[in-house]
Amino acid sequence: MKRACRRIIPALSLSFLALSASVYETEAQVQVLVNGLNPQQQISRHIYGHFSEHLGRCIYDGFWVGDDMKVPKKDRIRLDIVDALKKINIPNLRWPGGCFADEYHWRDGIGPRSQRPKMVNTNWGGVTEDNSFGTHEFLELCNLLNCEPYVAGNVGSGTVEEMSKWIEYLNFDGQSPMTELRKQNGRSTPWKVSFWGVGNESWGCGGEMTPAYYSDQYRRYSSFAKNYPGAPLKKIASGANVDDYNWTETCMRNIGPRNMWGITLHHYTLSGGWYDKGPATGFDEDRYFGAMKSCQKMETLINRHGAIMDKYDPEKRVALVVDEWGIWTNVEPGTNPGFLYQQNSMRDAIIAANTLNIFNNHSDRVRMACLAQTINVLQALILTEKEKMLLTPTYHVFDLYKVHHDAMLLPVQFKSPEYTRGKDNIEAISISASKDSTGKVHITLANIDPNTKNDVALQLAGFKFSQVEGRIITSASYADVNTFDKPDKIKPVAFKGASVAGSTVNVQLPPLSVVVLELK
Repeated sequence: MKRACRRIIPALSLSFLALSASVYETEAQVQVLVNGLNPQQQISRHIYGHFSEHLGRCIYDGFWVGDDMKVPKKDRIRLDIVDALKKINIPNLRWPGGCFADEYHWRDGIGPRSQRPKMVNTNWGGVTEDNSFGTHEFLELCNLLNCEPYVAGNVGSGTVEEMSKWIEYLNFDGQSPMTELRKQNGRSTPWKVSFWGVGNESWGCGGEMTPAYYSDQYRRYSSFAKNYPGAPLKKIASGANVDDYNWTETCMRNIGPRNMWGITLHHYTLSGGWYDKGPATGFDEDRYFGAMKSCQKMETLINRHGAIMDKYDPEKRVALVVDEWGIWTNVEPGTNPGFLYQQNSMRDAIIAANTLNIFNNHSDRVRMACLAQTINVLQALILTEKEKMLLTPTYHVFDLYKVHHDAMLLPVQFKSPEYTRGKDNIEAISISASKDSTGKVHITLANIDPNTKNDVALQLAGFKFSQVEGRIITSASYADVNTFDKPDKIKPVAFKGASVAGSTVNVQLPPLSVVVLELK
């Protein structure tokens, strides 16, 4: 008999809890209560954001290609990639780093491209950066994507004046040296960029700072990060590395909730240790299980960092911004180790689905996140090979999950069966639910167990339905990938394993699967 993990998302109404008396009575079928009574919490679309750094082939040979590349382009921005990202309604894009942000000096990336100075990218491969993709190019990309830019400022090697002048260049509409410079470079009106990171990983590559020192630096830098008319900033502090709870405690105490819109958290899924992250392809079930366990640690991190934030910010004004997450594996054989190029498998789709369900269920505190990274780096949505482009299994998860953007969270309560490997076990099922502005209810489910089908009964308090439609992502093996020869091996297809009767939905959830249901 399978043991089960009790999983409860808090803040359920009394009337909803009254329905749960029998929720733990049946083990043959997973019983799930979905609270549709008076939803209060919105799932911000910015949870579904992305991250693109000057790293490997993410910007150059990703978004930004040569004039001789025979693909649709605007200037040098690759438009088939833009179209693919627009399809999933990408809400924000973080740039220029990452570690690169704290060695990037923005004035090197403006003006005539032939006159821009070159630099060495000391963080990622020691390659020459020609600065042909800079501020104007990035913001034009965001305009084409119809997404909000999220700019990471240089605290590590920059100056207060440098960051202050960059904000003025981006956001001020009056008369000043920076606005005149912007106009000389071809942009008459400001972009009015709202999301602004004050440094990145200041505990590490962003300056090896202590939390107390960084807190002081944040206050200094942010005091000169001005709100110009029509362009109020959402300033985001550089937060903790994984489980460094002291960093969160110190920043929340020393900076205070009135002085920041958000604070970051970085956590990468690993199938092994930091120095042997495991392969992106051809891995066994032990590696698969290890990755799933590492992925599910996100729940603990959010709970514990969130509890610290609650001490100083009980009203939850400060967002927890998980602006670097995803699986990090060893690079593909034969590629530059500093470029972090890895394939993307069915395992990675499960990781994305599980993580996004966690974010949805904690959307009272997690109001922004950025998957690392968009193209050709780490858990990428898109891989390219010259003119060829493919959509990864992770991309397809974001496509399915876009139904949750700005929808109202429906809390779920259930007892998950366990996925066991040796003497260890983790929760086998991940679920989140929402109601959109048209009244449609969407439920996303991931069955992490690669060996066992799970039957799920969804009891929807406050609703009655007559129709259910579904889409599924699955494959024969967790190590399956899309390739340039077979780009559609893993993609969403119609799901017929759900039936509805009134307020009950029965689901036959296959092993190793991601499912989205739409109830009408």
